[in-house]
Amino acid sequence: MASDSDIALLENAAATGSGVRWYGGRGVFYVHSATFSGATITLQWSIDNSTWVNVDRTGDTYCTLTAAGQGAFELPPCFLRASISGGPPSAVFAYARGTRVD
Repeated sequence: MASDSDIALLENAAATGSGVRWYGGRGVFYVHSATFSGATITLQWSIDNSTWVNVDRTGDTYCTLTAAGQGAFELPPCFLRASISGGPPSAVFAYARGTRVD
């Protein structure tokens, strides 16, 4: 049986969020914002909730967004966060949504 998860990474934010537990599997990172103002929002993952790595490999932009959109990913159990650089953006909403088979 499948169970859906929808995890809020940023809600009405303008700065990088805190780590949130991801239980593993495929997901979609999606972002919408009132104003990006040149900001880049990147999905990052961490094993220890301390050292962060971009989900995208160098050159890929599936989960690195400069405008509202979405990108797919697949990760082991870890922590996720939405990292904001540049800008300043306002009213950023970022989520990770996945389907996990129980």
